[in-house]
Amino acid sequence: MDNLELAKVANEVRKGVLTAVHGAKSGHPGGSLSAADIFTYLYFEEMNIDPADPKKEDRDRFVLSKGHTAPGLYSALAHRGFFPVEDLATLRHLGSYLQGHPCLGKIPGVDMSTGSLGQGVSAAVGMALGGKMTDEKFRVYSLLGDGEIQEGQVWEAAMFAGFHKLDNLVLIVDNNGLQIDGKIEDVCSPYPIDEKFRAFNFHVIDVADGNDMEQLRQAFAEARSTKGMPTAIIAHTVKGKGVSFMEDQAGWHGKAPNDEEYQIAMADLERIGEALCQK
Repeated sequence: MDNLELAKVANEVRKGVLTAVHGAKSGHPGGSLSAADIFTYLYFEEMNIDPADPKKEDRDRFVLSKGHTAPGLYSALAHRGFFPVEDLATLRHLGSYLQGHPCLGKIPGVDMSTGSLGQGVSAAVGMALGGKMTDEKFRVYSLLGDGEIQEGQVWEAAMFAGFHKLDNLVLIVDNNGLQIDGKIEDVCSPYPIDEKFRAFNFHVIDVADGNDMEQLRQAFAEARSTKGMPTAIIAHTVKGKGVSFMEDQAGWHGKAPNDEEYQIAMADLERIGEALCQK
């Protein structure tokens, strides 16, 4: 897909996020919206996957380490054809397979359940090591939050990945600058993120605009060509991207829009979609 087509899909993914969280009356829209372009690029362009065969052996693997942004992952999976888009409205409902965190074995396309923040990286590193040990060609991708990397387990896993030269591993940090309590630099600054990953023997790619498809395309191409070390992509994004009253607002980290807010948010995305169609 070209960049414009991907941007259009990402806009639909954002609509799915809002529909899911509004229907649940709970959830995490802010980080799901900031990462929507990353989810879209991974599932529609980068990864070797097949919705008709979600468990094919040579598929690339994805681990959502910041599991609370499940609405973003679910919306990408649904729009990619892993399950009906209509099911997004059942998020967090009793009996729905789309619960607050991804669950392995329950949701087509999900390769790993998400637990506490920081744990997903360890799972992704284990998958990458397993691929190396069995000489398989699949690649492993994991999405982290910038607040999440305040967790020590992230750096234990990073040390292991760098030491073992896991060049089939790509960690993506959704660096939107905000966590539930406010700015990450005020809560417990993880900066400089790039230098930390370099210290653990990662190839680091800084993406100035992680909501721009061309910049993501270049970053993932560079990651794929990197040999002998894992890659960390630091994607600078906007929390709540696409929704006027949610953008760069920590308060929308984990709060669902009410009916009026939902209508305003969807209208924002409709305008974005219309503008994209004019290009």
